Amino acid sequence: MSPKTPQTMMPATAAKKLGIYLPAAPAEFQENGVTREALNELLNEPPQWLVDLRQNGPHPRPVVAQKLNVSISGLARAGITEALTTAEIEALLADRPEWLQAERANMAAVRAEEKRVREAAAAKQGSGPADA
Repeated sequence: MSPKTPQTMMPATAAKKLGIYLPAAPAEFQENGVTREALNELLNEPPQWLVDLRQNGPHPRPVVAQKLNVSISGLARAGITEALTTAEIEALLADRPEWLQAERANMAAVRAEEKRVREAAAAKQGSGPADA
C-alpha cells in the first residue's frame, strides 16, 4: 500500500483561510499549493511575512469590511473594490466619511434585526405547546 499523498489547497483558498490578500503574499506562496499541514504550521507559527501582512495589509475585502464594521456590499457601494492597508483603514476611521457612517448605521440596524429575529424565534420555541 502506497502512502497517501497530502491533500493540497489552491493558494487562493489558503490565503482566504489565513485572512490575507493573495497578491501581496510572496511569489512562492502564490505559485504553489498549500498542504493542510503547511497551513496549520502557518497558523500556529506564522513567518514574518505573514505577521507583517496581517498587521499592515494590504487586507482582503472581508478583513477591510470587518475592520470598518461594514458589510462587503457596503464597501462596494462606496466604490472600494481594492485591498486597503491598515493605514488606509485607520485614515477612514479617523475621517469618518459620510458613506462610512451610513454603512455602519446600516450594519448596526441589520445586526439589531437579526438579534430581534433570533430572540423571537427562541421565545416562540420556549412557549410552544407542552407535551401532555
